[in-house]
Amino acid sequence: MAIAVTPLPNLPTLATLPKKRLPAGQPRAWYESHNRQLKAMRLAIALLHSGVQRPKQADNRRIRRVAAKIGVRPPSATTCRLVRSLIPAETP
Repeated sequence: MAIAVTPLPNLPTLATLPKKRLPAGQPRAWYESHNRQLKAMRLAIALLHSGVQRPKQADNRRIRRVAAKIGVRPPSATTCRLVRSLIPAETP
């Protein structure tokens, strides 16, 4: 059974805040987790801008396509789960 997927619209270029250096002295796992959360947030915002309204609409393939479109390395399955957790389950 084929699923109809809407094409991604042109994603707007959003102004970003200037990057700050991360604090030194943290364990490596902390940096990995922090960077994963930042990447997931960027992807969730891009998905919301492209019309994804529910976590079910954001499968791994769609998340990876959006990542390629915004110039982010393809996310892992763990990052894809984190992206889905950031998208609200219901809209009022």
